[in-house]
Amino acid sequence: MSDFHVYEPQHGHGLKHDPLNAIVGPRPIGWISSLGIDGTGNLAPYSFFNAFNYTPPIIGFASIGWKDSVRNIEATREFVWNLATRPLAEAMNASAAPVSPEVDEFELAGLTHAPSRLVRAPRVLESPVSFECRLTELLQLKDARGLAIDTWLVLGEVVTVHIDKALLDQGVYDTVAAQPILRGGGPADYFMVEERQRFHMTRPTGK
Repeated sequence: MSDFHVYEPQHGHGLKHDPLNAIVGPRPIGWISSLGIDGTGNLAPYSFFNAFNYTPPIIGFASIGWKDSVRNIEATREFVWNLATRPLAEAMNASAAPVSPEVDEFELAGLTHAPSRLVRAPRVLESPVSFECRLTELLQLKDARGLAIDTWLVLGEVVTVHIDKALLDQGVYDTVAAQPILRGGGPADYFMVEERQRFHMTRPTGK
């Protein structure tokens, strides 16, 4: 018998829980704040999130379904990413509640609106790092056959970065000190970044 569990996703995985989220993980959390056209604040976490470019800095997240964040960003062409940390984990989770668009998740999670510098969308005051972003692309994803699926990729250029100075050690950002949390597999798994997990490798150079 093979030592590998092999499956084709279109025919199901045959396991108790889809392993994709656990295999590609832990993943950084896209804790996205935006502003509705009526001025209502919106805050929601997305586990399909990452950084994609240095210059200009571009980050992005994918929303399964046309959610409030995507609708707001399409209308205003801006958003803010806020770092989710262990002290803010419960508040981040509270902001994931499925509520109607007129509900401000900042208030629901007991968080504070902080003004941004270049965009109208608010930052999470309690978060030690925030990226103000302007929309660059909003794409509906397609499958291998070219058929559109109900998932939307939002990409934005980072136009302002806010970092708590306590996280800067002689001009170097201290990832561990920020206590970032990462999304794992299953319905409730998260992970932390800790000092004992650190190791170093130097990238090979050409001859």
